[in-house]
Amino acid sequence: MAGRGLYVATLLTGLLECLGFAGVVFGWVSLVFVFKAEHYFKELCEPNAGLLGNATEQAAEVCKAQDQRFSLIFTVASFMNNFMTFPTGYIFDRFKTTVARLIAISLYTSATLIIAFTSASSAVLLYLAMPLLSVGGILFLITNLQIGNLFGKHRSTIITLYNGAFDSSSAVFLIIKLLYEQGISLRASFIFISVCSTWHVTRTFVLMPRGHIPYPLPPNYSYGLCSGNCPTKQEKTAEPENRELQSKEFLSPKEEIPGPGQQQKPRSFWSYVLSRRFAWHLLWLSVIQLYHYLFIGTLNSLLTSLAGGDRAIVSTYTNAFAITQFFGVLCAPWNGLLMDKLKQKYQKEAKRTGSSTSMVALRSAVPSLTLTSLLCLGFTVCASVPVLPLQYATFILQVVSRSFLYGSNATFLTLAFPSEHFGKLFGLVMALSAIVSLFQFPIFTLIKGPLQNDPFYVNMMLILATLLTFVHPFLVYLECRLPKGSPSAVA
Repeated sequence: MAGRGLYVATLLTGLLECLGFAGVVFGWVSLVFVFKAEHYFKELCEPNAGLLGNATEQAAEVCKAQDQRFSLIFTVASFMNNFMTFPTGYIFDRFKTTVARLIAISLYTSATLIIAFTSASSAVLLYLAMPLLSVGGILFLITNLQIGNLFGKHRSTIITLYNGAFDSSSAVFLIIKLLYEQGISLRASFIFISVCSTWHVTRTFVLMPRGHIPYPLPPNYSYGLCSGNCPTKQEKTAEPENRELQSKEFLSPKEEIPGPGQQQKPRSFWSYVLSRRFAWHLLWLSVIQLYHYLFIGTLNSLLTSLAGGDRAIVSTYTNAFAITQFFGVLCAPWNGLLMDKLKQKYQKEAKRTGSSTSMVALRSAVPSLTLTSLLCLGFTVCASVPVLPLQYATFILQVVSRSFLYGSNATFLTLAFPSEHFGKLFGLVMALSAIVSLFQFPIFTLIKGPLQNDPFYVNMMLILATLLTFVHPFLVYLECRLPKGSPSAVA
């Protein structure tokens, strides 16, 4: 297999990998349902002999400690999913694709085997297994995002498609839940997932490069089986030329016109990290992501409360939530398609007006960033209304918002900063946003404790914080309207 056929095979198998494995940790609400059926942390729900109220209210009250334990596990796992993207992004940049993928496979397989052989008596091992699962999954995503470079003008569409597949993979835990209800044990399901690691290994050596996929793509670029038998000459010779093109693409308008006899110096990684552009993007991602994580981590508890402890109703809404997650892979590409079309349109305008190439690329991200904030605002408002049927609308808005969030994040980083820093910048922004995501556990504890299960004030604060995220696309829009020769806000 060579040429275009190899590229298509890489694209499709990468999509399958992200869809089936990368983001399964975010199907946590389905897995919690199974863990509760298996009596994980059930010892925390011992009935209180002095409590004489309604039986349903008693169960909801006494099992608060169990819910907090599951919430804490998800908090740790989601934190590690983001925080570890910085060191794993560095590993990907420094040691390249093969090493990064072998590490991902090792972590992922260890996690699935631990879950397979845990029981109610060893439930504490979930604190180890779920973070390993999330870190392995995000490494799968990072190594696959570069596949967008193979398809030129469709790059943003493919990046967002992969992020959508990452979101949709949370439906895998729904499948495990449904199989469990049909008599298939949790152990059997996770052993099967562990065996699938042989497919990951095969794909690593057959359909992925040893190094990085360059952008722009050089003519007759090849990888995979050839890289095991011949030197990666094309990759090495292409890199200096590509990096020179990339560094020119991401210069500010002022930097694009060096003075006579001046040598243009490449900007350092930390100069981008300390820029206003990066800071506002970090705030934008952190706020929106925090509410998504809080919602996923507390959904089982929320549904139990709204359903009055009725297990059948909780199961129905849990299934509905997980099913909507699957459609993230269908929602995300529309975001990338929008950005690709806008970029092509603005490039045509730039040829007529002589606009900066970097600003043309960046301008195409503004509608995506704005739309993501708007979707999150709608999701936050719906989730704040304690009406059970309305949660169907919440589920739909949540999956669309989340699929746009991570697609917009990855694509913005590729458009706003040089691609040789992508792994590090992607990892750093996810790592720093992970620190903010840790607030989900104290927020959950605050709701369950001092606020007596009434999240009204917390929801109002989160709605206000979501409104703040609109500042980021507004500033990017203003930056793109700067006249040629003006200092760029990236500095």
